[in-house]
Amino acid sequence: MWRRVAWWCGALVLAAGCSSTPKEEPAGGAEKLYAEAKDDIASGSYERAIKALERIEGRAAGTLLAQQAQLDLAYVNWKVGERAQALATLDRFIKLHPSSPAFDYALYLRGVVNFNDNLGIFGNLSGQDLAERDQQASRDAYQSFKQLVEQFPQSKYTPDARLRMDYIVNSLAAHEVHVARYYFRRGAYVASANRAQQVLQEYPQAPVTEEALAIMVASYDRLGLQQLRDDAERVLKKNFPDSRYSADALLQPRSKPWWQLW
Repeated sequence: MWRRVAWWCGALVLAAGCSSTPKEEPAGGAEKLYAEAKDDIASGSYERAIKALERIEGRAAGTLLAQQAQLDLAYVNWKVGERAQALATLDRFIKLHPSSPAFDYALYLRGVVNFNDNLGIFGNLSGQDLAERDQQASRDAYQSFKQLVEQFPQSKYTPDARLRMDYIVNSLAAHEVHVARYYFRRGAYVASANRAQQVLQEYPQAPVTEEALAIMVASYDRLGLQQLRDDAERVLKKNFPDSRYSADALLQPRSKPWWQLW
């Protein structure tokens, strides 16, 4: 009898982490703590919510509640400007929980974090000449949305993801045209022609293809490549008979920033 009691006492000590002062659980457990964290998120008390969600992750490990807390933690980190931490949390979730019922939301949120990061960049570009700005965040966002659309076509997040994908394609194409214009205005005509041609190959449906063709025409003309110029001009006139672009127009500053698509 005493031997059995001693065994149970030993097991309880191990379960408590071999501590003489075990951690105090809040009344109601992890569920109550999660409800409080959600209230903090709703009220904008993000820092307090982050601390609570981190505790829930540990205390409810292996449960759906812990998974939800992890996703909420990523969201709140993003809201407070900790984009890298938010993405790291989402990448960990996607790796560890591929069968989670919230997997589509994880993909969507990862896309939104990257998407909005680039929107923030676009909002600060006015008046700047940024021919070589990195577009990796846009590409990462596109890949997340693409995975969502392909794996979960019926997800409630898919329609919005499709719209964002269209926007990303247009913004990437606009960036490439900006780079081509940058090279053209500096006399790097081979580079401008090649970059404009890349737009036509990778983003044939983007609204900026008209300007890309005009850059090719003007670049080949400056290079004295008459056959290539005539070919590009023929395609331009066929698809955009009333094109407003000319070599002189390409040298003028744009009336609005290159990233402003509408």
